[in-house]
Amino acid sequence: MKLDVLLGLQWGDEGKGKVVDFLTPKYDVIARFQGGPNAGHTLEFNNIKHVLHTIPSGIFHPGKINIIGNGVVIDPVIFAREIEGLSKHQVQFDHLLISRKAHLILPTHRILDAASEAAKGKSKIGSTLKGIGPTYMDKTGRNGLRVGDLFAPDFADRYQALLQKHLSLLRQYDFQFDYKEEERAWMQAVETLRKFRVVNSEYELNALLQQGQKVLAEGAQGTLLDIDFGSYPFVTSSNTVCAGACTGLGVAPSRIGQVFGIVKAYCTRVGSGPFPTELNDATGEELRAKGHEFGATTGRPRRCGWLDLVALKYSVMINGVTSMIMTKPDVLSGFDTLKVCVAYRVNGVETQEIPFDVHAEIEPVYREFKGWSEDITYCKDYSQLPVELRNYVDFIESFVEVPFTVISVSPNREHTIVRG
Repeated sequence: MKLDVLLGLQWGDEGKGKVVDFLTPKYDVIARFQGGPNAGHTLEFNNIKHVLHTIPSGIFHPGKINIIGNGVVIDPVIFAREIEGLSKHQVQFDHLLISRKAHLILPTHRILDAASEAAKGKSKIGSTLKGIGPTYMDKTGRNGLRVGDLFAPDFADRYQALLQKHLSLLRQYDFQFDYKEEERAWMQAVETLRKFRVVNSEYELNALLQQGQKVLAEGAQGTLLDIDFGSYPFVTSSNTVCAGACTGLGVAPSRIGQVFGIVKAYCTRVGSGPFPTELNDATGEELRAKGHEFGATTGRPRRCGWLDLVALKYSVMINGVTSMIMTKPDVLSGFDTLKVCVAYRVNGVETQEIPFDVHAEIEPVYREFKGWSEDITYCKDYSQLPVELRNYVDFIESFVEVPFTVISVSPNREHTIVRG
């Protein structure tokens, strides 16, 4: 059996949570393969909004196996808080599995994150300050603590060794901090984490595939934030692309089946970094207000702009996307004119490649489309959508040469159109 992958094709916040929740009934297993609580997957049903940070978005479906893979970094405090919040809604966790090899975020990782960001001044990355970067640094530097270490007889010694390393690093910064109170909360949350089923997830996952179980791998953030292929250094600290599912779950490339890429009908970005189609005007404000564009994790206002097809085609190429899923076209209802970027003009030269230099002056080359005014929230079939929206969808498909198979017309799981 092949493993399907679902990931974002922009700078994150594309609506992956709702889409995973919508697709889950077709799968037996949902597996998260990278990132940490810097990602927030929002799901809305029964008039209740849920935001997941670590737990896979299939958790609301009884009987489905949910796996937190080795590529994920886990903050025990946020994990415990998430478990507590979901328990109020009678969510069951008997099929939640956690990889022994997933790395742990310590309180001092968060402090290092804040100290490093503060030291950058005007050059700051726009970190969520969740300790993600320092945790991945310890992972690649071979200093990290993993979930499996929680069960080692000398765990306290391992923790102290890493803590002292962090305290030594923090002395290099002019940054005030007190980790003791956070440490107490962390140690309590560790006891919650120890109660869950901790496994060698790569063995579990491959065995499930061998048994014919259908698996959906869930990514966090978006392709343009990938540590290798994103707008470096304004990126996250993990591989958000399809290849990250292999290393973040322990599956072979030959196991990859369908690759679903999620595209917001316009673009948003949180934090610093290039954004060629950003709208710093009334139109951008209107997009933000209508789309409720505020970070699910940080609450920060998202930067908003027109859809960038140069970046989208790049993401499709890098991931080997087989079909796309559009979210939030309902937000565009009411705009008289829409624009999509079809090329960049860099130093007077037109190109369809993303420049290496993130500080390059990019002038977007736009194609304009007529907008629509209808409320599309309750459309059940593609043919019911306004012709202007269908023209918009058709053009994007022809440009990137990949079809849209699902179109989401509101945050509600019921308001979803399946094509074909």
